[in-house]
Amino acid sequence: MSQKLLHTPEGVRDIYGREYARKLSVENSLKESIRLYGYEEIQTPTFEFFDVFSREIGTTPSKELYKFFDKEGNTLVLRPDFTPSIARCAAKYFCEEQVPLRFSYMGNTFTNTSNLQGKLKEVTQLGAELVNEPSVEADAEILSLVIRALLNTGLKRFQIAIGDVEYFKGLCEEAGLDEETELDLRALISGKNYFAAQELLQERNVEEPYRSRLLKVADLFGDLGSLSGAGAMACNPRSLSAIRRLEELYSLLKLYGTADYVSFDLGMLSKYRYYTGMIFKAYTYGVGEAIVKGGRYDKLLQQFGKPAPAVGFVMVVDSILEALSGQNIEIAVTEPPRKLYYRPGDYREKLAEAQALRGRGISAALIPAESGGVSNE
Repeated sequence: MSQKLLHTPEGVRDIYGREYARKLSVENSLKESIRLYGYEEIQTPTFEFFDVFSREIGTTPSKELYKFFDKEGNTLVLRPDFTPSIARCAAKYFCEEQVPLRFSYMGNTFTNTSNLQGKLKEVTQLGAELVNEPSVEADAEILSLVIRALLNTGLKRFQIAIGDVEYFKGLCEEAGLDEETELDLRALISGKNYFAAQELLQERNVEEPYRSRLLKVADLFGDLGSLSGAGAMACNPRSLSAIRRLEELYSLLKLYGTADYVSFDLGMLSKYRYYTGMIFKAYTYGVGEAIVKGGRYDKLLQQFGKPAPAVGFVMVVDSILEALSGQNIEIAVTEPPRKLYYRPGDYREKLAEAQALRGRGISAALIPAESGGVSNE
């Protein structure tokens, strides 16, 4: 047999033993936190039709999707992102529902990119979505749920950065940018490529003071006071409305007792174009990427035939595990199975002992003495 068959492809890996036990423990902790907020679990397929994740939906670029064909010639993809799948599902089964819908989910997502930089192509994600609820109270619930869930894993040193794409869109509208320029600028600012952003605005003949305002978006981060500066810089109702909503959101987080874990970053712009309002990312020590991402997407469900507002988040379980390990935070796991070694003459006795342990909820494994390194003498 070829030794190559023993290895996994680049970007994926096996998880087993105590490491997998730790992962299951963290997953259960996160799921329990979500359950306490009234969210019910839902499961969607691992692969979907290509159009669910198309450019029009505003999700992962086509070149980063794992694509294949079924026997009818339909193009299918492994899901790179849960949110469009949940939106499709909600539109199909809850099209006429107007009451708030709370969904939670867990599974693996797949991104086909060669620019790994240590990232996995297959990761486990766990998240929740609140549908049919446009209020700032819903935004506060989602953020507080994220904070409580992270605290429940044992993490204490983390911060959630909150932005609002409406603020940026308002500035673009005020400057008279067309959609193509807005998307290009959004990608550059999101990627922290500020020199290219400046060149783009010069090429598109964006005049002052609009050009300076758009470039200063990247500097609008910090505590609640940073929102005052952002409000003073904007001269359009769309941006100002976004600032007022963020201020109200902060007041609600204080009621939840979670405001200490948040800051604001109006230069944070997601690569997912379906976000329409508040967006956020959670960061912690020992992990370069965000461990949680989320936001409001009030127009996504309309793509599937259900006009409905929604807000949600996804947690990257693998990154949370990395953070817990890097910060030396203990994860409670179940005890390993009791090993009961038997010989031909005492099998009945050992079997009865194993059954008694299992009856008390204790894991027990029967092992032949010869294979377990136990002497027969």
